[in-house]
Amino acid sequence: MRGTIVLALALSTLSFDAWAISRYNTLTMSCAEVRAVLRQDGAAILRYGRAGGPPLYDRYVYHGGYCEGTEVPKAAFVPTSDTRACQILKCYEMSHIR
Repeated sequence: MRGTIVLALALSTLSFDAWAISRYNTLTMSCAEVRAVLRQDGAAILRYGRAGGPPLYDRYVYHGGYCEGTEVPKAAFVPTSDTRACQILKCYEMSHIR
């Protein structure tokens, strides 16, 4: 019984690490750096400012393998330090794709 509890606690710790995701501010990075982060991490929360409004953020991915089962990757654009429209991928629900 005690061994089962220890094993369950150890496995729950591993699952929390798997859900950890890095966050980056795209306005302090070049487009190449943003793409390199996604290549390395697979997925990341990217945040960027908006004139006169709160920061915007979302989850972006390196390829469709990082999307959930009901999602597909589609091109998205974020501003970076060197361009206003760095093309990367974002997961969208299949029902929202037209």
